[in-house]
Amino acid sequence: MSRKNKVKLFKIILAIFVFLLIIGMIGYLFPVMKNLSTREGQNAFENKVENSGVYGLLLLFGLQVAQIFLIIVPGEPVEILAGMCYGGLWGSLFIMLSACVISTTIFLLVRKFGRRFVYDFCDKEKVAKIENSKLFQNPKKIELIMLILFLIPGTPKDLLVYVAGLLPIRPVRFILISTFARVPSIITSTLAGEKLAVGDWKMGILLYVAILLVVLLILFIYNKFDKDKVTEKAMNSFK
Repeated sequence: MSRKNKVKLFKIILAIFVFLLIIGMIGYLFPVMKNLSTREGQNAFENKVENSGVYGLLLLFGLQVAQIFLIIVPGEPVEILAGMCYGGLWGSLFIMLSACVISTTIFLLVRKFGRRFVYDFCDKEKVAKIENSKLFQNPKKIELIMLILFLIPGTPKDLLVYVAGLLPIRPVRFILISTFARVPSIITSTLAGEKLAVGDWKMGILLYVAILLVVLLILFIYNKFDKDKVTEKAMNSFK
């Protein structure tokens, strides 16, 4: 079997595994999730999570692997689910730790196997556009660029994890940036999930929007004083 077919088979198997995970989690949690507006429903949900034990954490980690490694699952639903199951604090810590482990693994694999590994999982044209950009090849600016892009909501952070291995950025610096620059997004989602778990839908949505607006405001102010328009140029690399 050729390398291309092996990668395709691996993606299919992992996608099926993720699909089964999602169906299993929905089947396990939905009967109690629909009653979260009541105290009885909240207690039942807490009992379900506690009874899942380490298997619940492994299932959530599996979804996190799929979200970052295969880029097939959006990050926010996984983060919200973590907040619902384990609260804002522990849910955030879990997501940060798992993101750090997975991102580090991918970064090191790219450094070892090069472009061929990246092209197996990412769009070749998008990767080439970013990699060949003078902005991303500037050792003096690459860390700042990565920090900004990981902070901005909606940027393809999982694509950046792959491409980073091809760029002039130090491994430790990238791992720290890719882990801690996700914090605003992670906290936003997990706190919203925590509120959803106690049936407070309105507060969950308000928290999500409020933290999102704060991050966008900070980035807007930075962009106003950014004479070189680093953020704007970096974002244009994804178009």
